Amino acid sequence: MPRELPGWWATPLVGALGGWLASLANWPLPWMVGSLLAVIAVRCSGWLVKEVPRGRQTGQWLIASAIGLHFTTEVMQQVLEHFGVILAGALGTLLLSLIGIFILLRSGTDRATAFFSSMPGGASEMVNLAKRHDAQPAMVAAAHSMRLLLVVLIIPAVFTWSLPPVSPPPPAPVSWPWLAFLLPAGALLAMLWKKLGQPNPWMLGPLTVCAAASALFDLHLGMPQGIGQLGQWLIGCSLGCHFDRAFFRSAPRFMLRILLFTLLAMLAAAGLAEILGWAATLNQTSLMLGMMPGGITELCLTAEALQLSVALVTALQVLRLFMVMFLAEPIYRLWQRATL
Repeated sequence: MPRELPGWWATPLVGALGGWLASLANWPLPWMVGSLLAVIAVRCSGWLVKEVPRGRQTGQWLIASAIGLHFTTEVMQQVLEHFGVILAGALGTLLLSLIGIFILLRSGTDRATAFFSSMPGGASEMVNLAKRHDAQPAMVAAAHSMRLLLVVLIIPAVFTWSLPPVSPPPPAPVSWPWLAFLLPAGALLAMLWKKLGQPNPWMLGPLTVCAAASALFDLHLGMPQGIGQLGQWLIGCSLGCHFDRAFFRSAPRFMLRILLFTLLAMLAAAGLAEILGWAATLNQTSLMLGMMPGGITELCLTAEALQLSVALVTALQVLRLFMVMFLAEPIYRLWQRATL
């Protein structure tokens, strides 16, 4: 008997077609956004193509390695000099979750579901915490998926089209001996972090290895041409597989409130970044991008495309992710005790 094709065989082809069309249209981050929308369209039509095995992890590994190489000695010094501003920005965006909690509680959503649905980042971890505190994990997962979809579709486009066009910088030199060491080392750290239960291991593991090496040895290196597009394509295809007609039909009122909360959080983050950037004399656009609610990979790619401070955006996003991971459950427990 002929062997059946795996359920994911068409996913990369659909994604590649979407990425190609988006690149023809000069859409921001075309290989991510185009492949994402193409896969969503196919799945909503009834053809439920599957996620490519380890596709998202591979894409994150490549993208995170490229982002880490931005952390040269000079850039790392600037990040450390402005750590107070970065901490204030991360705290400010964490507080924006109060908007979502208020909106969802007013609509009758239970307290645990409202709280963990509103946290900016750590989707899989928030779903696990939701299960632990008798929330509705399906609704929490849906809220984080919707928020990520909105971030991917809105933020790159708004920032790209609202800023003056920039010429791409000359490509950084590629060192194959260094990459032959850094890429496997990043993958090994990601696997170790995953085994230890750390958040977002395939993003933070390679990022840590490449950033540390780049800063310690002041490498000034880059990835080969096409690696960024490959990573975008893999991530976009994987993200698209989280959506279908059933997803968009489930709890439409809840989804509309998540949409409202996400848009309000984006506007509030932009306002906070304006104030913080003015007070600290830092680039307000980079701060604004770093303070958007979630999506480390997507926002760092946008910063890279627009020649903004990739390190500042990355530092804000990573710090907030860890704050959410380590503070969300204790804060929820305190809230529960305070209202007993």
